[in-house]
Amino acid sequence: MNNKVYGYIRVSTQEQNIERQMIALLDAGMDTKDIYIDKQSGKNFKRPAYVRMMRRVREGDLIIVKSIDRLGRNYQEIMEQWRVITKEKKVDIRILDMPLLDTTRTKDLLGTFISDVVLQLLSFVAENERNNIRQRQAEGIAAAKARGIRFGKPKIPMPDNFQELYQQWEMDYISTEDFAALCHVGRSTLYKRIREYRELIHFED
Repeated sequence: MNNKVYGYIRVSTQEQNIERQMIALLDAGMDTKDIYIDKQSGKNFKRPAYVRMMRRVREGDLIIVKSIDRLGRNYQEIMEQWRVITKEKKVDIRILDMPLLDTTRTKDLLGTFISDVVLQLLSFVAENERNNIRQRQAEGIAAAKARGIRFGKPKIPMPDNFQELYQQWEMDYISTEDFAALCHVGRSTLYKRIREYRELIHFED
């Protein structure tokens, strides 16, 4: 049986564009039917498309990702998933933006050592950037409050602890239903407030 090649794309929100990642994977020879796409945070690997892809891959297959931060943004979990992919499942992985992270080319001891060092460095950078994003987020909120900006429409103001609730929701500590209930709004209104909140603090991942 021929080995298969799978592509993986991730953006943090429904609004973000996947075009650059898609073009990179197509240029690498990918078929769109073998590309898995998640639109959610990279804080962990509990993502629907990623889970489906991992269930499908078999020994000798190849996973292609544009950059390491598209795989994830949590240092420990990136390292663990890399181990699962390459050691347990014996699947190759290729990071397009970093040719040294291509296990199809680094089968010897030196190549493996170099790729491991590069992986650790880039994984650390990815998590550090995620932490910086959260810091900018908090600073943006503080600056907005100092300017007298408030969240939500006057008729349905958001609670004072909206930022805290949002972070709990992002970390999967509370469900969307609970988030909406605590804000006393419906799902559609909640999603509007989340979009406004992200735009306000220039949230990027």
